[in-house]
Amino acid sequence: MTTSNTTTGDVDPAVRAELVRLRDSIDNIDAAVVHMLAERFKCTQQVGRLKAEHRLPPADPGREARQIARLRALAENAKLDPAFAEKFLNFIIAEVIRHHESIADDTVGATPSANRATTSSAGE
Repeated sequence: MTTSNTTTGDVDPAVRAELVRLRDSIDNIDAAVVHMLAERFKCTQQVGRLKAEHRLPPADPGREARQIARLRALAENAKLDPAFAEKFLNFIIAEVIRHHESIADDTVGATPSANRATTSSAGE
């Protein structure tokens, strides 16, 4: 929900209308971002299950580095701060790895854990 810190009497109605229009667009974009992230995490959950079933490590530093480089280039082309894009992707990657570790732990609990390759999290 969008809130305003402007009072109704001191802003030109045309300015107020433009603020509402822009904020409505921002709200729509935020909703789209949330839905896109939900779809992304559905896919990464499937990746996590596949990795766990085949005893692959939750993290893939090579892929992560390639994705960060790719996202930085996309950000530059879109006129978005590449450092911000990298921070955003690193946040997502950390969450994905946490999910993959959890899936691996759940899968290992259901099957023998011999020769399981994994990375440890900072909380262990």
